Amino acid sequence: MSNYHLYGIGAALVDTEIEVSDADLAKLNIEKGIMTLVDEARQEEIIAQLSDHLVASKRASGGSAANTVIAASQFGANSFYSCKVSDDENGDFYLQDLQLAGVDYNQDVAREAGITGKCLVMITPDAERSMNTFLGISESISNTELHMSAAANSEYVYLEGYQVTSDSGRQATIELRQHAEANGVKTAMSLSDPAMVEFFRDGLQEMIGDKVSLLFCNEQEAMGFTQTDTLEAAAAALKTHAHGFAITLGAKGALVFDGDQQTMIEPYNVTAIDTNGAGDMFAGAFLYAITHGHSFAQAGKLASRAAAQVVSQFGPRLRREQHAEILTEVLG
Repeated sequence: MSNYHLYGIGAALVDTEIEVSDADLAKLNIEKGIMTLVDEARQEEIIAQLSDHLVASKRASGGSAANTVIAASQFGANSFYSCKVSDDENGDFYLQDLQLAGVDYNQDVAREAGITGKCLVMITPDAERSMNTFLGISESISNTELHMSAAANSEYVYLEGYQVTSDSGRQATIELRQHAEANGVKTAMSLSDPAMVEFFRDGLQEMIGDKVSLLFCNEQEAMGFTQTDTLEAAAAALKTHAHGFAITLGAKGALVFDGDQQTMIEPYNVTAIDTNGAGDMFAGAFLYAITHGHSFAQAGKLASRAAAQVVSQFGPRLRREQHAEILTEVLG
């Protein structure tokens, strides 16, 4: 019997989310719709330029894999997260937020001096999110942050594609995958962002290894990674990299493959106001469902409903009570 349904590794980022216009992005020379790594000086410059927008901003613990692990936990999964925060106020805030979400973490690792990672999430009126991330101490996450016994006693380990940008993070992720495989633990991975696929494809392939159990990506990432130009061709090619997959298609729903059967998941029609965290929420709900006896088709339905809810409100998280409501609605 596994202690954990899900063990994740990824960046620890304190998110600040603000509403901006396309003109703001253009003026600040920010590429729309993707995650861009920046240094702290650049992030501070952007914040200064947008100081009049910050009145409604909110702070939350984030990072793609963290959002997924927290979502799974709040649906009812026993979850563990490996990350790296500094011995600073944001680090205190981050770990407290994980605890409040019911996620375990490695408390034995001493926190170093430095700066906990920060992500500025800019939302335009079309609901698209553009992120400028200063990784801070997250950039140096390594196998020191891994808790191998917790990973070995999990049903799934979840690997964050963003770790491909950090040499030590990529190596830790590969080590975690190999440890999971050696202990009969299933492996899930997200391709994370079109920019990761475009600029770090070889590194992502190294992280995947021969095959992961389950791969999450959106349509653009799927085609970019497989170097194809249709969804059908991308789905066929992904079968050589993963035993199963879930390709999110935005307003068109999702395509899931359980190793035998490919299923189209119908979308839930909502008015999107903030797409930040949609893919993370999808993965978290999906992983909760498949670790609790549900089929890929049922998991896809729950994930699609949860992602639709998250894009119809601000922030990458649902309120605690919304998880129970969605579970009852979709799975009864």
